[in-house]
Amino acid sequence: MLTQPAQTALYQTHVRLGAKMSPFGGFLMPISYSGILEEHRAVRTAVGMFDLSHMGQLLATGDAVPDWLDELTCNEVSTMRLNQARYNIFTNGHGAAHDDVIIYRLNGRWMIVVNAANTEKIWELLSACKPAGVTLENRTPRYALIALQGPRAAEVLQVLCDVNLSTVRYYHAAEATVEGVKAEIARTGYTGEDGFEVFVRADSAQKLWDRFTSVGEPYGLLPAGLGARDVLRLEAGMPLYGHELDEDITPLQAGLDWAVKLNKQSFTGKAPLETQRASDRYDRIVGLIMESKAPARTGYTVLMDGTRVGDIRSGSPAPALSGKNIATALVHKAASAPDTRLAVEIRGTAHPATVVKLPFYKRKK
Repeated sequence: MLTQPAQTALYQTHVRLGAKMSPFGGFLMPISYSGILEEHRAVRTAVGMFDLSHMGQLLATGDAVPDWLDELTCNEVSTMRLNQARYNIFTNGHGAAHDDVIIYRLNGRWMIVVNAANTEKIWELLSACKPAGVTLENRTPRYALIALQGPRAAEVLQVLCDVNLSTVRYYHAAEATVEGVKAEIARTGYTGEDGFEVFVRADSAQKLWDRFTSVGEPYGLLPAGLGARDVLRLEAGMPLYGHELDEDITPLQAGLDWAVKLNKQSFTGKAPLETQRASDRYDRIVGLIMESKAPARTGYTVLMDGTRVGDIRSGSPAPALSGKNIATALVHKAASAPDTRLAVEIRGTAHPATVVKLPFYKRKK
């Protein structure tokens, strides 16, 4: 029997706003409101507001948590400071990715924010190997997550927040009161812009969404859907699980070497990753800029001198690059150097493309 998609606490708001809705990660989520281009522009120039309540929110408590999580992930956990956030990857026995996550060290607890489609998988993984003295909680159904992203995001949030946001550094978090609502706020995001993610109980989500909408109007705030978010993250060179990372693609292949700490004493998948790094013969994710107006789509074949060397993982026109078609591809090492001339097969025709260094877009500080 097919399971009906779940609804976030803000579902009725999205419907009222006329959002185009679609299943994603087990939830009915807004894909766009006013249009992907307009929502993209708001994030890059002002502020966009996203409902990300579909993301999994798992809590772990107990003195053993940091060392335990260090054994399951390739980045470091035990070195994290209070109120620090860190990108990490749960690796499998082959060194590939169960999921990429953000781990937050908060007062008396650790929060693991996972991709919606992987919430159950990571919950089962953690539950199966939980050491004595560690308590786990899946608070996803009871909580919401609203993200404010863009160069004016801090200004909007500061109007309603009792914490001086200038003291919250990038990839750090704080406990705050936002419009009288207890919240965890984090200077994190998935757009390549400055911004904040606000974690609150689900029954407070509507109140905050409405207040952000009202306060944000003079700053150019627009609600934004997952369509714009996907374009924004692709421009910023951020991986999407199931595309640039999965159970067969390792963090090294995804270009996330900085998140692979092989100096850790041990973690799941360490030996295969050591072997992969030492050999340096693996396929890897690259950025491509297409030379034609034909967009590259996931699964299209990538050619080098007429021979298949990989496939497209993500693709989209990039408003931040004047509408050029961009893509990521998993290709052989020989086809991965910047400026390498490749082609993407689209409906039987080879369309020229050039390898470029990721990210495609980087915001000005």
